[in-house]
Amino acid sequence: MTHKPLHYFFVGIGGSGMAPLADLVRGHGHRVSGSDRGFDQGKSPDKAKTLTDAGITLCPQDGSGVTSDVDVLVVSSAVEDTIPDVQAAKAQGVVIKKRAEVLAELFNAARGIGLAGTSGKTTTTGMTGFMLHEMGQGPTIFNGGIMPDFVGHPNSLMGNAVAGSGDLFAAEMDESDGSIALYQPAVAVLNNITLDHKPIAELEPLFHDFLTRARDGAVVNLDDTHAAAMAGVNPNTVTVGIDNDAAMIVARNVTPTAGGVAFDVHSDGAAYHCNMKVPGRHNVSNALAALGVARALGLDFANAVAALSKFSGIRRRMEVLGTENGVTVIDDFGHNPDKIAASLATLADHPGRVIVMFQPHGFGPMKMMRDGIVSAFAAGTRDGDVVIMPEIFYAGGTVNRNISSADLIGDMVGRGVDARFCNNRDDAGALMLSLAKPGDRLVIMGARDDTLTDFGCGLLKALRPAPKAANGVQP
Repeated sequence: MTHKPLHYFFVGIGGSGMAPLADLVRGHGHRVSGSDRGFDQGKSPDKAKTLTDAGITLCPQDGSGVTSDVDVLVVSSAVEDTIPDVQAAKAQGVVIKKRAEVLAELFNAARGIGLAGTSGKTTTTGMTGFMLHEMGQGPTIFNGGIMPDFVGHPNSLMGNAVAGSGDLFAAEMDESDGSIALYQPAVAVLNNITLDHKPIAELEPLFHDFLTRARDGAVVNLDDTHAAAMAGVNPNTVTVGIDNDAAMIVARNVTPTAGGVAFDVHSDGAAYHCNMKVPGRHNVSNALAALGVARALGLDFANAVAALSKFSGIRRRMEVLGTENGVTVIDDFGHNPDKIAASLATLADHPGRVIVMFQPHGFGPMKMMRDGIVSAFAAGTRDGDVVIMPEIFYAGGTVNRNISSADLIGDMVGRGVDARFCNNRDDAGALMLSLAKPGDRLVIMGARDDTLTDFGCGLLKALRPAPKAANGVQP
């Protein structure tokens, strides 16, 4: 990215990928403004205030903000040409760049650590960035999820991007739109290759080329069959795995704890103990990938393990929103078969019935992942657990609505799952509350959607006992 200060205008600046990028661009000394239809509708006022307090100008999404002094208009892959801001930019000859292009410019100018894979990359990015931060490396971090460890950090507006002082740049790579091809990493990390946005046959060449481009080395998880097949792509590859003797870094004695998971790490003939504050075997895999980065960079391994023991997690990744009347509400990002299976396995490590509300997003993805999602719930739920699904979320545009949540529910029922369909999310919430008993866990699962967290908080509020008047009578 040029050192000359420019004026960047972000269309959809409130998005989970756009807001942190706007923050990083601002941190590099550029002027930033933007628009968001959600802000125009009064949504997410706290996020809007955070941006404006940082000196970012917010404009209506009507084209008026794209003035003659705008140098670059930044859009996501989801932004349509019909949006007035885009039309105004075209009319004035303003350079238009995709979000991923701008991020890649920043990343490629640094010593980039690219964290990739269809599942776990957000947490692995958070772990890697936090580990490097704790070890005094001063990394820049760009993540698709909010990192509680960096909320309130002076160089981070919202906790999902950190403008660092060093030359390392840890960033989550996005394979869903193919933009991973834009990045030239120093170290490339591949956690896994599983069914999600694209068929595996389309994902494999993207990840293969990504590993090939890594200048200093790669980290590959041998526990994933498709990833393991690429362990020889880069000659400087660090391999990791759980109870896997073929790996260079191995985790053994994985044991669930009250609030997380403990395990022993073996590397180069030495053993280290790690007691993490985040739960689940899948998070052990994520931690091994972060430790692989430490080894690839030649950093002190013992200090890297110690740093991961302090990591607080990622928002919406098995995040406990609270407990009321003995019922715990958990917010989770599980939306593809692999993520759902990992979350259910983690929940099964601890006592309590599970009542899941799974919000599917996208008719195309649900058709592609139907069998995998049904199988994940069929294998991961236990007697007494309940799965509830409202209708598939419709994000707009022209789509073929040839599948319904009711179809997946029917499949689950046929495989012995207590699964129930609801017409909408409000009905699903009412059903969850009617079923909830002390000791239960209400789990909200779904893709990147801030309203799911709001939904979970609403359940928690509804579970709260009504206040009593001074005379002990309900008001």
